[in-house]
Amino acid sequence: MMLGNVLALAMTLTAALQDGPYAPMKKIDIKVTQWQSRQALVYTPEGMVPGERYPLLLAFHGRSIAGTDPAKIFKEGVAKQIKEGRKIEGVSKTDGKLYKFIVVAPLEESWSTPPQNVNAMLSDIIKRYPIDTTRIYLTGYSAGGWSVESAKTHDDALSSRIAACVTMSPASLDTPYQKRFRLVAAHNIHTWYFVGTNDDYFRDNIKRNMDSTARYAKGLTKLTLYPGAHCCWSSFYTPKYRENGMNIYEWLLQYKKTYAIKPKKR
Repeated sequence: MMLGNVLALAMTLTAALQDGPYAPMKKIDIKVTQWQSRQALVYTPEGMVPGERYPLLLAFHGRSIAGTDPAKIFKEGVAKQIKEGRKIEGVSKTDGKLYKFIVVAPLEESWSTPPQNVNAMLSDIIKRYPIDTTRIYLTGYSAGGWSVESAKTHDDALSSRIAACVTMSPASLDTPYQKRFRLVAAHNIHTWYFVGTNDDYFRDNIKRNMDSTARYAKGLTKLTLYPGAHCCWSSFYTPKYRENGMNIYEWLLQYKKTYAIKPKKR
């Protein structure tokens, strides 16, 4: 029996060493062009079934996380929830099925992920992991919220891949992107926004984005105002936070594309 315990401990230690400081996520490199890549952390759920495909949650960090150390990604957002042992999954209210997310959190050396990199990232991820391409979701906070809002208004090809978003306290969009919310309406992209009541600049950004969306289609946005300023995002990334009986992951699962997107050739 002692030998069995020793072997089990050895296997556990070996797995921990293989995963390194990023467990339960793993560090990978994602292509953004034919010649360039970005570091990222990826989480794949336990007990993945061969042949089954999983929703993808692409999670963008804030400016303070930017740099060359992927471990900083764990300080906030979805990655923090994973590091603290929470499961990123949810039961869809539309079909009653449990969905477990594959989560990818890319790292930029400055600011956060620019929209021109997102399409290539998605194509690379889809080639390497069993992604349900009708269920591609984006989330981010602060500069990462800018990444989300920029991605969904970048161009038709990228907007067509996004099912829904959760955007927290986003930085302001560049003017050309602010004028392209017709893409959000055309591709029926729902967004749940979060911002603090004392976070005036970022609250104005959200109002502008919601108004720009409503100009083309009603009912695509949801807003949560919370007491505070530019902070507190973990309070809403935790699966324990619910509104109308749903956390953000269950809310995302209400929405999907009606067609699957094949990986784009590069």
